[in-house]
Amino acid sequence: MTLQLAPPPRHASPRRARPSRRIGRFDLKGMPYLLVSPYFLLFAIFGVFPLLYTFWLSLHDAELAGEREFAGLANYAELIADAEFWNAVFNTVGMFVLATVPQLILALLLANALNKRLRGRLVLRLGVLLPMITSVVAVAVVFSQLYSRDYGLFNWILGLAGIEPIAWQNEKWSAWIAIATMVDWRWTGYNAIILLAAMQTIPKDLYEAAAIDGASARRQFWQITLPMLRPTIVFVVFISTIGGLTLFTEPVMFEGEQMMTGGTTGQYQTVAMFIVEQAFRGGFEIGYASAAAWLLFLLILIGTMINYWFTRRIGGAR
Repeated sequence: MTLQLAPPPRHASPRRARPSRRIGRFDLKGMPYLLVSPYFLLFAIFGVFPLLYTFWLSLHDAELAGEREFAGLANYAELIADAEFWNAVFNTVGMFVLATVPQLILALLLANALNKRLRGRLVLRLGVLLPMITSVVAVAVVFSQLYSRDYGLFNWILGLAGIEPIAWQNEKWSAWIAIATMVDWRWTGYNAIILLAAMQTIPKDLYEAAAIDGASARRQFWQITLPMLRPTIVFVVFISTIGGLTLFTEPVMFEGEQMMTGGTTGQYQTVAMFIVEQAFRGGFEIGYASAAAWLLFLLILIGTMINYWFTRRIGGAR
């Protein structure tokens, strides 16, 4: 009797692993949203929620540590009739114009100069950023001494020309000038670096062709550099508008006592200082301060739209 051995079992040939279609679709469609979700999550927590909560508070008669009673638009109506609020708005817009317009012009000229072939260009470009790494408190203290009435450098220079010393903090126009110079000294270099980075992306062939056609350096600047810089100029104007209309640290440190009143008669009180005064320094009216914060938000939107329209007109957009 013979035994017949069974043939060895046939193993299924290994198949190549194929990626799951679901995972592939998630990589293409879901992964980008997953990667950017931390930003939107943090923005919702620290941006959207405070904004909505501030609007909710603005509709209530609320104190910092008291009860909150719904008041509708009463805070807004009272705020519109408040002369101190409009004084703060006037001061904010005035210092914004006085600081931003020279700042952007100087930044554009400085960026154009740094774009030339100069010796030690890297050192010069780093030098314009030095004011940014300086503490705002230190800057305000130094400029407060420079604008001192009795021993300030600027009054000493004016005295050489026979001009009487100016009490820079006592008058509206003089306080505006002092605060505007602080803002310009700190932020002109920052805007210049942004414009310089945009200038270096302009193709050199355009300048070479213009030079061959006989265009001067001034004409090249107006006909090539400015039109090509239009998107960057719009961006710089946007951030300057937001920063100028939320001006806070410089006038507070210029005041010295940090009472948020902006001088004895509010001659340089900004809207941001007015909000802090109403919420934490005055009657602790958090609802009234929240309404002022929302009106400041609307003021920033209006200012940004006006500057956007004006910038496009200056740039020659159609």
